[in-house]
Amino acid sequence: MKLAQTVTVKAPRDKVWGIVLDVPAAARCVPGVASVRPAGSDRYQGTLAVQIGPVRLVLDGDIAITARDEKAGTASFRADAKDSRVGGAIKATVDLALADRSGATDIKIATDLQVLGRLGEFGQPVIKRKADQMMGDFAECLARAVAGR
Repeated sequence: MKLAQTVTVKAPRDKVWGIVLDVPAAARCVPGVASVRPAGSDRYQGTLAVQIGPVRLVLDGDIAITARDEKAGTASFRADAKDSRVGGAIKATVDLALADRSGATDIKIATDLQVLGRLGEFGQPVIKRKADQMMGDFAECLARAVAGR
C-alpha cells in the first residue's frame, strides 16, 4: 500500500532536518511511540502502541536510516515491526523530502507499507485514515519541538 502525505512545519528547513534525523527526538512526536533506543549506527529499536478500530496493537521492531542527503533535504528509512499478540507485521520504507516554503518547511512523506498477517484484515481505507491522523499529529508536535530548540 502506498501512502503519501505532505505536512507543513512552521520552522526553517535546517531546524526541521535536525530533528527529523534525530530519530529518538522525532519519534517522540509520533503518537503511540512507547520507546525508541539506539541499536547501532543509524539503527534503532522501538515500540509503537496504536489503536485501529477496536483492536489495540503493540508493534515491536527496528528502524534504520538507509539514506540521507542534507543538501537535497531527502532521507529514507526502513521499518520492520510485528505484533505477536494479534499475529501480524508491517514492513515499510519511508522517503522524506524537505522543501523551503517562505519561513516554513514542507515535508513530503512517501510510504510503501506492507501489512502482513492478520493486521492486513483491517483494510486499506482504515489503515490510511489512521496514518493520515498520525501524520497530522506528528506535524503539529514536530512544529512545537522545533520551536523549543
